[in-house]
Amino acid sequence: MTGIITRRNFLRGSAVVGSGLILAGCDQFDFLGQRDNGVRKVLEQANVLTYQAQRHWIGAQTLAREYSASEIRQGQRPNGSTNPTTPEYLALQAGNFSTYKLTVKGMVDREVSLTLDQLRNMPARSQITRHDCVEGWSCIAKWTGTQLGPVLDMAGVKPGARFCVYHCYDNIQRTLAGDILYYTSSDLIDAYHPQTILSYGLNDQVLPVSNGAPIRLRIERALGYKQPKFLHTIELVDDLSQFGLGHGGYWEDTGYDWYGGI
Repeated sequence: MTGIITRRNFLRGSAVVGSGLILAGCDQFDFLGQRDNGVRKVLEQANVLTYQAQRHWIGAQTLAREYSASEIRQGQRPNGSTNPTTPEYLALQAGNFSTYKLTVKGMVDREVSLTLDQLRNMPARSQITRHDCVEGWSCIAKWTGTQLGPVLDMAGVKPGARFCVYHCYDNIQRTLAGDILYYTSSDLIDAYHPQTILSYGLNDQVLPVSNGAPIRLRIERALGYKQPKFLHTIELVDDLSQFGLGHGGYWEDTGYDWYGGI
């Protein structure tokens, strides 16, 4: 408990806490879309500082706080996209995800594809944690799934890989040119963290579609937008510039902090 309090107090006292306010989605922070804005550049530098400070002082394996079952007082609030409409996802949903596969590819020794049953049959981890949303709300829930680290080991991560890019069925934005699909990314430290799980269960029930079925990644030391729903592919890479606008995620491409740590 003491280590967790120290960690949060450190973050509250750091410069990036101010930048956390910009993630609330308010109109007064429209400058985030202006990549040459001076204030934005200062906040980006603060984000980098906090990322480095967390890695140095908090430790790669430090756990996010876990709660007791009695502290679950409501269902996990659905947020963002709650029902993707891509043909691929609708077909999977119609078949109760019986043909779903999670693929690990990119800078790996071998590409791996796992069915939902295979993931469920792997050693499971359950954790009761608090989901913190950039909109200002939080929710305590129990998540169950298999740790991401052993799945990555099955594929054999190559030495030059630095990031995991998480690709989703979530067509979060529709344009005249077609759907824009949600993606985000993390470094390998967060990917291998013991609380980073491929979640298929929520509050002792099957993960609902509104919360990201069939698989939602949980990176418990990060904000909600770093918990990608409707996950189908994990790509190991050494550089993020080739994806989207090159900033490591859908929201990150619009100005959100890439690390998103709490």
